[in-house]
Amino acid sequence: MTLVADRLFVNARELVTLADGPATGARRGAAMQALGSIHGAAIAVRDGLVLATGPTEQLLARVRSEEIVDLQGLVVFPGFVDAHTHPVFAATRENEFHQRCAGADYLAIAAAGGGILSSVRAVRAATENELVEGIVRRFDAFLAHGTTTIEAKSGYGLSTDDELKSLRALTRAAAGHPLGVSRTFLGAHEVPEEYRPDTDAYVTLLVEEMLPAVVGLCEACDVFAEPKVFDAVRSRRILEAARAHGLRLRVHADEIQPMGGTELAVELDADSADHLAVIGDAGIAALAASRTVGVLLPGTSFYLGKGRHAPARRLLEAGAAVALATDFNPGTCYTQSMPLIATLACVILKMTPAECITAMTINPAASLGLDVELGTLHEGKRADFVALDLPSAAGLGYVFGGNPNRLTVKDGRVVWRAVSGAGSAS
Repeated sequence: MTLVADRLFVNARELVTLADGPATGARRGAAMQALGSIHGAAIAVRDGLVLATGPTEQLLARVRSEEIVDLQGLVVFPGFVDAHTHPVFAATRENEFHQRCAGADYLAIAAAGGGILSSVRAVRAATENELVEGIVRRFDAFLAHGTTTIEAKSGYGLSTDDELKSLRALTRAAAGHPLGVSRTFLGAHEVPEEYRPDTDAYVTLLVEEMLPAVVGLCEACDVFAEPKVFDAVRSRRILEAARAHGLRLRVHADEIQPMGGTELAVELDADSADHLAVIGDAGIAALAASRTVGVLLPGTSFYLGKGRHAPARRLLEAGAAVALATDFNPGTCYTQSMPLIATLACVILKMTPAECITAMTINPAASLGLDVELGTLHEGKRADFVALDLPSAAGLGYVFGGNPNRLTVKDGRVVWRAVSGAGSAS
């Protein structure tokens, strides 16, 4: 039977479908090696969905399409899903980077006017339109690096008005952009200066005023669960209130000081526990026995130069579901490149290329509750994929520096193309 496609992409050197495994759910252990690779491959799309995949000659014989895109020997992956980003900001913080490189610690940087609170001051001073313009530019850069869906946090407003402004700006930017965006409220990112004498009063503001106000502007709520920011009691109060408002839960956990943040995330059935640089044995065991995905951010630990990284191998060997993300933000990890994160995951976290691919596609999609639609190229799922100039799928991580992406496809449409990238022929 002849299939009719809107578009047929042909001549991929290797097509990673992940269709050797289940279409939904986060993968663990040996299942993370099942890539479903097809060499000399093609992918047919119709109505924004994957219609068929297979060797190019076979699909050319059984698929009719008026538009054929030649992938010219590129390596194709499901679109990268970046499940931890902070794109809503108004100013960069490059001076802090150089201060850290010169030996300054967080307290010294904060004393000089830097840190998260410097981003807060900039966002509060910006108009909503200015925020929208900056976010759109960052969305463009995500697509350019092969990311087709992101989780995007607020968190640099830290007042009801400014968090609402941030989430409105995020919503407006996403409404007119092909990038898929899942919005997270992070009012519990830091305690603002005006509430430093009384953190509990700020938590009350979060619970009683901010959370009811942001419903409808976000899908999830996150908390920076750390002893010196929001301790276990305060984090629990915020997260339970968010859940009562129907929001999904995510947690910045065990990044700086061990506090049982991972265990709290698991207990509350959070979608993710992120960072995990100082996770303990109990946290690893809890995560492995749960549906909560551990989102690892090697770019941040590398960028901060502290030499302490999430114990990825222990997590993987325990059976935890692991994802990778950029943590793109203006202060502690200014990159939007998932291919670069793959290199850091291989070198620093000792993950295999197959584990990285799984951790950049289906596992983060599962952490966002989007795995029914995204993360693999099973027939019937969204046709979100990227074509990279690599020698093979194992070249992800091996090739670093510059941008290997040549073509980004979202919902079956080419939404970004490198100047010298794949061509098109009818």
